[in-house]
Amino acid sequence: MKTFKTIAIIILTISCTSLAFAWGIWGHKHINKSAVFALPESMRVFFYNHIDFVTQESAIPDIRKYTINDKAEFPRHYIDIEAFPVSIDSLPQSSKEASAKYPDSILRKNGFLPWYIQDMMDKLTIAFKEKKTTEILFLAADLGHYLGDAHMPLHTSLNHDGQFTHQNGIHSFWESQLPEQFGDSYNFSTADAKYITDVKKETWRIIKHTHLLVDTLLTIERKIKSTFPEDKIYMKNDKGGVLKNKYNSPVHTLEYARAYHDALKGMVEKQISLSITATADFWYTAWVNAGKPDLTLLDDEDLTKQNKKYYIEDYKAWKNGKLTKLKIEGEF
Repeated sequence: MKTFKTIAIIILTISCTSLAFAWGIWGHKHINKSAVFALPESMRVFFYNHIDFVTQESAIPDIRKYTINDKAEFPRHYIDIEAFPVSIDSLPQSSKEASAKYPDSILRKNGFLPWYIQDMMDKLTIAFKEKKTTEILFLAADLGHYLGDAHMPLHTSLNHDGQFTHQNGIHSFWESQLPEQFGDSYNFSTADAKYITDVKKETWRIIKHTHLLVDTLLTIERKIKSTFPEDKIYMKNDKGGVLKNKYNSPVHTLEYARAYHDALKGMVEKQISLSITATADFWYTAWVNAGKPDLTLLDDEDLTKQNKKYYIEDYKAWKNGKLTKLKIEGEF
């Protein structure tokens, strides 16, 4: 238990650093925390006892990229669909099939997000079977991160930052600035977790749906930009130049961000909501496939009793579409 607490403290410390995160720190934390409440109560109580850990750890996969510079981590976060010489429907369905068809160099270059999600599901299922608390929480939190990435359209495209359409910076603009500025109005309540009968099929359904949004979000931004005076698009720094965020991408004015956000007609909120649903569904499916182990046995009864009051309050808030006790320092 002491070791687990130490790890949690390290995560809390590191996750406050200024780095470039997919969906931003704001997005990943809201996704993982919300997913806890969509679980059935037989799982929800256990995950709630560790909700701070699951929430904070949601950013760790990106920290492995940018702080530790773990080269193996990078391709786990994306898949460049256009880079493969076949249609999306012709791509290998499983990681085993992908490894048999493509050399590691191709997978590292083009990304293997959907296949890695499947591998993580296998590992999480084993952790549930073996009733290993630390492994369950680490793997579940990481899996939530990758599922969040799978719902971010530009994580499925070669044109990941609009570099091919003269829209550099749109990646962090769409996934970080927009939800951070307008996310307070989002509804985080979702349907209860459902069992996934075919994980491979569901993984690819998500990827295909997400990829279909790429052209839409790019086209809308170009149209919005054509209607705005150039000096109203970007924030200015003290020297009169374009203000850059911690991703070294341009920061858009609130007026421009609002126009783009409105024109997207709820796309960002919907993708976050779908991320929450998928995370809860995948967690639940891994638990069911593990034989529905009794998670209440993994925690001290006193811990559950101490958390009961907050558990009831937080679950009620989530049912009303809100999250409590989730304050995140702004990135913009």
